[in-house]
Amino acid sequence: MLIEEYNRSVELFSDNVFRFILKNIRDEEKAKDIIQDTYEKLWVNVSKVNFEKVKSYIFTTAYHTMIDLIRREKKQVDFETVNVEKYAHSEQYTDLNELLHNAIEKLPEDQRSVILLRDYEGYSYQEIAEITNLSESQVKVYIYRGRMFLKNYIGSIEAVV
Repeated sequence: MLIEEYNRSVELFSDNVFRFILKNIRDEEKAKDIIQDTYEKLWVNVSKVNFEKVKSYIFTTAYHTMIDLIRREKKQVDFETVNVEKYAHSEQYTDLNELLHNAIEKLPEDQRSVILLRDYEGYSYQEIAEITNLSESQVKVYIYRGRMFLKNYIGSIEAVV
């Protein structure tokens, strides 16, 4: 990849990958650090990365850098230990966006990542599998579980609206 292509990749993808990381860790300073580390790793490997695959490389590297940070801070939650009923509610609320963001924050990290990549960023199951280093079937399972949690948390759309 050429220097011009590197600069173009920064212009094209930095906002999207920053938004993805920020939605996952909800800490702007940590998200900025992760993005900086990601582009530093891209710069170090600039001669090995093809410009056509740079988007995947950036998202994959950012995702793995984020996971490393989370593991270092020991904030990972196992979905099997989460009591869905404890976090569900049946109150009516009119701000659906805030309600959805609160629900997404309660998801385990793996499920939140795949939901955000699929529903916010529009990646296919195969692309998500490549980015997260999971199997395509595991991605589908995490998306299904995450969506079921969100459905139970939010309740029926008629109750919310």
